[in-house]
Amino acid sequence: MALPSNEQVTEKLTAVIDPELRRNIVELGMVRSIDVKDDGRVEVVVSLTTPGCPVRSHFQDAVTTQVAELEGVTSVGVGFDVLSDEEKSSLQQTLGRGKLPQGALAQVSNIICVASGKGGVGKSTMTANLAAALQAKGHTAGALDCDVYGYSIPRMLGVSGKPDVNGERKILPPESESGVKTMSIGYFVEENSAVVWRGPMLHKAIQQFLEDVAWGELDYLLLDLPPGTGDIAMTLAQLLPQAKIAVVTTPQPAAQSVARRSVEMANKVDLEVMGVIENMSGFTTPSGEKFSIFGEGGGQMLAEEIGVPLLGTIPLSEELREHADNGTPLVTAEPDSPAAKAILETASRIIAQSPRDLPMIQEAPATPPAAPKLGKNARELPVLQ
Repeated sequence: MALPSNEQVTEKLTAVIDPELRRNIVELGMVRSIDVKDDGRVEVVVSLTTPGCPVRSHFQDAVTTQVAELEGVTSVGVGFDVLSDEEKSSLQQTLGRGKLPQGALAQVSNIICVASGKGGVGKSTMTANLAAALQAKGHTAGALDCDVYGYSIPRMLGVSGKPDVNGERKILPPESESGVKTMSIGYFVEENSAVVWRGPMLHKAIQQFLEDVAWGELDYLLLDLPPGTGDIAMTLAQLLPQAKIAVVTTPQPAAQSVARRSVEMANKVDLEVMGVIENMSGFTTPSGEKFSIFGEGGGQMLAEEIGVPLLGTIPLSEELREHADNGTPLVTAEPDSPAAKAILETASRIIAQSPRDLPMIQEAPATPPAAPKLGKNARELPVLQ
């Protein structure tokens, strides 16, 4: 019986991806060694970024599943070691990151950055209500307030007070009444205080919210980005290469040129734009008369121009604003109102575009990469049976 070659095993391993970094473990340099025994047993050592990596068992299952499909394989053993500091630095450069994540987001299936080209289009209101809508549809959701200068997520979701810290010194995200986990700089400053920080401090704060908050298992983590394409947007793009962008705009055709800036930012840093949300899309009187105060069609025009779906059109609603000010999202307070229905439909379209589970296995490329070699700095752990 013919035995598989190292190259064949490597090809199979390109179908196993890191659920947080969203790249395959061969590309990331995480396959430390491959040993094909004469009796058909294959032993694979995978290098982790941290000894307590929470997705270790997922790697073991995915590697075993893929390698076991090869002809001639009688059993598969998967072992683990930890990347050296030099290897971590090399990986950081590959990812374009300032620092590797420490596994805090490994149990988050989908990360969506809610962005806008300018302020005043209802981006934060959409973030809060979409998180509540996803929760209402049976999906666990979190909302991270990255708009450090204009933080508003705690108020819109009716959450206050300072967060607690667990035994592992991780920050516990306060939950809204609807079950949305939240985090914001607003929890750590005096009410109505201005945040006067420069780029490095902003970068550190956002990075801490991503890595030192115990988000746990979430189907969706929504990030309320500051308007425009400043330091925070660039920081998030570097830290979260797996995230997707949802662009919020208004119906006014002239707003396209402004909203397009968020699209250009996403393209420059290789983030996927998942769709456009048109807010303030006119309103209808009780008598049935429709008014388009901010024009018509801007969201659809932008979506068609950049080749993405129009995720939703949200009508102008006084109730939407009032409930946001009172900390009770419209989708939970008045789910049958026109604006709430539109937001819930938008959430359904987001769900339809999103994977339900962590994508541990993907299709292998047609051309396999070179087989990995054992590194000099490996700290090997026993191969598991």
